[in-house]
Amino acid sequence: MKFRENGKVLWNFARISALQKTRYTFGKRMLIASFSTDKDKPKSDQPNLLKYHVLPLEEILKRFMITVQPLLTPEEFKKQEKITNEFQRKEGAKLQKILEEAGDQERNWLAHRWLKVAYLQFRSPVTCFSSPGMTFPKQNFESAHDFVDYTSRVIFGLGEFNDLVHAKKIPIVKMGKNELDNSQFGKVFGTCRIPRRGTDDIVYNPCSDYVVVIYRNHFYQLKIYDKQGKLIIAPCLAVQLEEIMAKEKEPGVPYGILTTDSRDNWAEAYEHLSNTPRNRHALRTIQNAMFTVSLDECTSPKEGRDAEELILTLIHGKGSKCNSANRWMDKTIQLVVNPNGHVGFTYEHSPAEGQPIAMMMDYVVKKMKDDPSYGECGSEDFIPAKKIKFCDLSKCVEQWLIIAQKNVDKLVQDLQMKVLKFDCYGKDFIKKQRLGPDSFVQMALQLAFFKLHYEPAAQYESAHLRIFDGGRTETIRSCSNESLAFCHAMDDVSASAQERAGKIREAVMCHQMYAKLALLGKGVDRHLFGLKLMALENCLPVPEFFASPGYVKSTHFRMSTSQVATKYDAFMGYGPSVEDGYACCYNPREHDIILAISAWRHCQATDHQKIAKALAQSFAEMKNVLEDCPVHDKPPELKCKY
Repeated sequence: MKFRENGKVLWNFARISALQKTRYTFGKRMLIASFSTDKDKPKSDQPNLLKYHVLPLEEILKRFMITVQPLLTPEEFKKQEKITNEFQRKEGAKLQKILEEAGDQERNWLAHRWLKVAYLQFRSPVTCFSSPGMTFPKQNFESAHDFVDYTSRVIFGLGEFNDLVHAKKIPIVKMGKNELDNSQFGKVFGTCRIPRRGTDDIVYNPCSDYVVVIYRNHFYQLKIYDKQGKLIIAPCLAVQLEEIMAKEKEPGVPYGILTTDSRDNWAEAYEHLSNTPRNRHALRTIQNAMFTVSLDECTSPKEGRDAEELILTLIHGKGSKCNSANRWMDKTIQLVVNPNGHVGFTYEHSPAEGQPIAMMMDYVVKKMKDDPSYGECGSEDFIPAKKIKFCDLSKCVEQWLIIAQKNVDKLVQDLQMKVLKFDCYGKDFIKKQRLGPDSFVQMALQLAFFKLHYEPAAQYESAHLRIFDGGRTETIRSCSNESLAFCHAMDDVSASAQERAGKIREAVMCHQMYAKLALLGKGVDRHLFGLKLMALENCLPVPEFFASPGYVKSTHFRMSTSQVATKYDAFMGYGPSVEDGYACCYNPREHDIILAISAWRHCQATDHQKIAKALAQSFAEMKNVLEDCPVHDKPPELKCKY
């Protein structure tokens, strides 16, 4: 979704050694991430899932050349043709054979490599750079009791969703005739990232029966199942939350802030923090929890900035003097609840994509909305919450705390966010134009960037690969020759409404075609990722192709985007993938579109407020053009050459 390494996009990972031979072992209740072949993989619950393929190199490079053309000058494109042809004949052909061998030996050659390189070897903080926030609808807590009652019901709801996952009752959805992989649902509860130098670990503890509550930087173990494995009712959970809040009058040591720092800083601090048996036990207890629950200190959003304050609270906690220490950023799911009514998830991206997280939110919100007494049916046999105790703070860890506090405060200052709630229309209008809502939004983003920067943006959109066993994502390259022609037409005062409408439709349909290819595992980026890794894994030189203008420009994603859909007044947000870029996560609903747009303050080339304004203008202009030129018959034939 969004990866940055020293200001450069993820794809510049030539320095990463893929030759580490560390072996990890499986435990019954804790599973360390393994990068071995499918021989060690448990049998899938969905035997009909597809094996992830290796496409012909010629097909991938032909598609690559089409995608880079709008980003290059004619001279650069001519140079790129020469480099690409030479790559295809020489190094590429050799690497292709190695990749095909890996594909023959493994059911999914990509999944474990992607987890390792894109996530576990990513050294920047997960805070702002890779961990998104997912909002819940705004709440109105009139008292501390309301705050605790609501939180306990959400905890109960997440426990119930966890039961559905274990019972394999999450419906299996099909895309055409192919099933979609549901395995990500089983990887979010009880999962935690562990900081290590160079390459992190990830642990899975699906049998966990408790959550960890964080309040004023203090940690408590709260069982949400009784001894028979039955969910404990929300009122019993609420009593314990109230007791925790009554006990802790002063802030504790802000250990949680260490998890917001760069991975190598946190790894070194972790080694010092875990050098005593008590601390190791405390850390394991936090790591093995189903999820964490952050009961935040109340904050007052600035007038007119409520949505922005909500998503930023979920992404980074708003700093060391606010709630950034009241987190454990390594946990896949962190439920965050603030007395001001701000509620949502912070989620660590390694094991899963955004849609399963949104589905959990949908499930809990619907249950609580439909049933005022939700959470009151279950077990009353509870064990009082137990405080998780660390040793006295050492001087060394204290220094790492000071460093982490300074670093997170810089991030908080640097990340800017604008939430655009475009309420003039939504999917209803777009579908009436016989256009796909997602592709329509993608073209509006292309136009907004063009309006502001007078050039096209390499634009990343994530597409799931869930038709494949263990599939994660492929990149939809949203910038195309057709999208650029559409932007030029909208900028050309001499262009007729008919010409503009035609360009809109052509650009949208071209995007839809590439999106379909990506969903079928026929995109460009993951295959090229695999070829580059084959060079690194086999101690071969990285080919010149990966430093070519087309490759560099087309993977420097100045627009990093994704759709995370929900019918509720909710959305996801995250930070940009590159220094001079934007991020935009959007929720197109029936009658409106919610978009969370971010940029870095230190970059003079980007402006989150201006691009949000340009985006609203783009939506309005596209609507006007389409209404002036309605389609009465079938849409024009697609001319895209993918």
